Amino acid sequence: QLQLVESGGGSVQPGGSLRLSCAASGFTLADRGVGWFRQAPGKERQGVACINRSGGETRYADSVRGRFTISRDNAKNMVYLQMNSLKVEDTAVYYCARDPPGQYCSGYQAIDTWGQGTQVTVSS
Repeated sequence: QLQLVESGGGSVQPGGSLRLSCAASGFTLADRGVGWFRQAPGKERQGVACINRSGGETRYADSVRGRFTISRDNAKNMVYLQMNSLKVEDTAVYYCARDPPGQYCSGYQAIDTWGQGTQVTVSS
């Protein structure tokens, strides 16, 4: 069964860190670009970071650049999102997503597989 499963969410204080993990099953993750998206209550889902198949190319939303790092371990079929210097406005459900074949950073409309999401809450 083709599946993406996120983990690592939780509650932290502003300035804290979390590391999200995305485990793929039912397909070879190395064959696809992967992105992290987030959705806060009442807001649209937005792209946070994305990475190409090899891990050699990454992109970030302006709001997280310099604080978040996306990485992947193709041997383990895993993608990660290291989040540092977290802010209250980073609070959201975070989703791992698979790009269509041959693309990376394809955007919300083109994503063909989504995880179930993991909640990240930043508050004092």
